[in-house]
Amino acid sequence: MADDVRSLSAELAGDPQSLVFVRLGELLRQRRQFDAAARVALHGLERHPHLADAHDLYARILADQRDFERAFDEWDMTLRIAPQHTGALKGLAFLYFTVGDLAQAERHLEAARAAAPDDPSLEQAFLMIRGGAPPPAARAAEVDGGAAEPVQALPEARVFAGLEGANEGLLLLDSAGLVLGGALRSPGGEDVAVAVAAYLAGVSQEATRTAKLLGLGEWRGLAAEGPGGHIYLTLPAEDAMLLVVRERAVPLGRLAMLAQRAGQAARRWLERQR
Repeated sequence: MADDVRSLSAELAGDPQSLVFVRLGELLRQRRQFDAAARVALHGLERHPHLADAHDLYARILADQRDFERAFDEWDMTLRIAPQHTGALKGLAFLYFTVGDLAQAERHLEAARAAAPDDPSLEQAFLMIRGGAPPPAARAAEVDGGAAEPVQALPEARVFAGLEGANEGLLLLDSAGLVLGGALRSPGGEDVAVAVAAYLAGVSQEATRTAKLLGLGEWRGLAAEGPGGHIYLTLPAEDAMLLVVRERAVPLGRLAMLAQRAGQAARRWLERQR
């Protein structure tokens, strides 16, 4: 593999416009040289911004690094360019699976199977999704064979330190409606965290009862769209809820990815408080 990397690097140096960068970036990704792989992918994207395979490559690198929000954006761009791109469909299925949206995960796998009916990896993916078990938190996530580095621990002082919008639009509360962390403001800038948390008290129990009555199993997330923005509500722990609020321009799929990352941070913070 080292010889292949040297050979491809030399070929790309001789012809910067060559599409060989996709193969080179993939080899570097497989060797877990993620920084080098990302540089190759980004340089390739600068020269070929409408190449679906280039966006797919960069998405897989981002997913390996557990940057699921940006990976979602790159796979979404891949499908805008090539709507039947199998790699992007499988990648988005994986991301939806990680946040517990099994219906969306299966829908993307069905689309992948329609585009590539002979792909042997799809049957295993269907079995995993239909089993309904999320990937173990301690195990590296895999996308087409790539592994993700474990998320680094966050500072004790801030629940959502390091996350996009950590100071606004992320709210952690307990089952009684008391704010545990995060911040939330109205469009006018007013702090509404306490009021919103109070309104959300009891929502988890109601959602659980509703899901049970409808035979849907355990609920994992609730999404809502509004003229002023989108919200996503999830359970990072049995006795806590997480609310994510973003402007309308943020797709619900990306919002779910952000909620998944914020949920991981919230779970670690809650465990440290016990």
